[in-house]
Amino acid sequence: MKQDSDSLTRSTLLLTGVGVVSQGLGFFYRVMLSRLVGAETMGLYQLIMPVYSVLVSVTITGMTVGLSSLSGKYAATGNQRAATQLLHTSLRGLVLLWVPIAAAVCLFSRPLAAQVLGDGRTRLGLVLLLPVLLLTGVENLTKHHFYGLGETRLPAAVEIGEQFIRTAAILGLLALLLPLSQAHAVAVIVLGMVVSEIFSSTTLTFFRRQREGPYRLQPGARERPASLRRQLAQVAAPVSAAALLNNLISSADSVLIPRQLEAFGLAAGDAMELYGVVFGMTLPLLTLPFAFVNALSLALLPRLTRCAALGDKRGSNRRATKALQATSLVVLPLLGLLVPLSGDVGRVLFREERVGLYILPLAVAVALSAYEGILSTILNGAGKQSVSAAVSLLCGLLQLAFTWFGVGRYGFPAFLVGMLAASALGVLLRLRVAMQATGLTLDWFSTFVGPALAAVCSGLCVNLLYQILQRNGSSDGASLVVCVPVGLALYFITLRVQGVQIFYLVPSLRQRMSH
Repeated sequence: MKQDSDSLTRSTLLLTGVGVVSQGLGFFYRVMLSRLVGAETMGLYQLIMPVYSVLVSVTITGMTVGLSSLSGKYAATGNQRAATQLLHTSLRGLVLLWVPIAAAVCLFSRPLAAQVLGDGRTRLGLVLLLPVLLLTGVENLTKHHFYGLGETRLPAAVEIGEQFIRTAAILGLLALLLPLSQAHAVAVIVLGMVVSEIFSSTTLTFFRRQREGPYRLQPGARERPASLRRQLAQVAAPVSAAALLNNLISSADSVLIPRQLEAFGLAAGDAMELYGVVFGMTLPLLTLPFAFVNALSLALLPRLTRCAALGDKRGSNRRATKALQATSLVVLPLLGLLVPLSGDVGRVLFREERVGLYILPLAVAVALSAYEGILSTILNGAGKQSVSAAVSLLCGLLQLAFTWFGVGRYGFPAFLVGMLAASALGVLLRLRVAMQATGLTLDWFSTFVGPALAAVCSGLCVNLLYQILQRNGSSDGASLVVCVPVGLALYFITLRVQGVQIFYLVPSLRQRMSH
């Protein structure tokens, strides 16, 4: 297959655009869905999704990382046949994992719904998630096969198409079939997911076969199946284990927080309201920049693997450094704007003024989490998946300990301290291992200090400007429209004053500026 020649920057921008479009469609979909089925049905639907996340971590997560990483390695050596063989091995592994899990869920669906989830009405939706799981696995493995080979355009187009079809299928089915019982409404929502996954998995498979041609005519040599399985397992096992443990710890943390807030002295309704504001509004708002971070990670991993396969330490170091600097230059200014404006953004979007509650420590923790994500990708590209998994487990347990022992005594600030401590520890440990394993060298000021100072300066100026506009009678929406571009301009001016170069991140832009 013809190798895609897009640069890391171009691929990241493409995937970021896809992420933004998907988030927009998802927002529209959630608004319309809540109007059609109501809050209680939405609650039942949300109740089954943690189970789905756990099943995805067991069956899909690790193999997608392994497939993307190893496909990049074979692409670097021109061995298309081994890359295709790797995909077939991954698909067989997916089916072998899915069959016993599907059988267990079907067999124990009644007690799982009634006792574990606490509501028997989730049973039908839970069972229908099983074909979604299998089809999602086929889609994600094929998609990461493309990513590993350097192809981003086709998976991006299919992902956007999938979002449109999912939205249309679910809303269309509900519009035709309502009124329904709540259990059946949840089942129809999941059925719409099945329709969209059929589209994405079959489309990606069809175009992959068209592009690659017959397996026997592909360039390269066939790998020994046992060796291929061993390589895939070495990457996938620690990643899957870490994802599973993190999902379980996160679920336990989510269950504990409202209970511990009640132990601290809050009424049950107040505790649930605080939990909903922070986790349902504030954190989703702050994590909007993760559309870029996730796209950068997807584009970065196969390129780091190729560098490792070719022994190109200089190229690996350059890409890793560039990724960390790009994370600072994108994530920090957006968080710097959201901190002073969060209360009013929350009032405009969510009709909730408490969105700004605890905004500063949460923003710092989210920024640290963004660096954690990129550093995890760097470690995966260097073959340090086990180390990254161990760090994730350690940080998750630290966060859980703060929730368990601190929130009941000191209230929600104890959770915030735990979140900051866990994120900071994760960054420091991953950064140390990355520097030792890859020889990563950083310009600390240009990578971290300068962008952080510029974000703080921009945030303070925007806060002052917003207060002035409000005192002069400007509406919330108009004030936000003025403050956002001014804040971004101030951020880049402050970077320039500090001598932090940014145009090297986009080579074509740098060339235009030089002329």
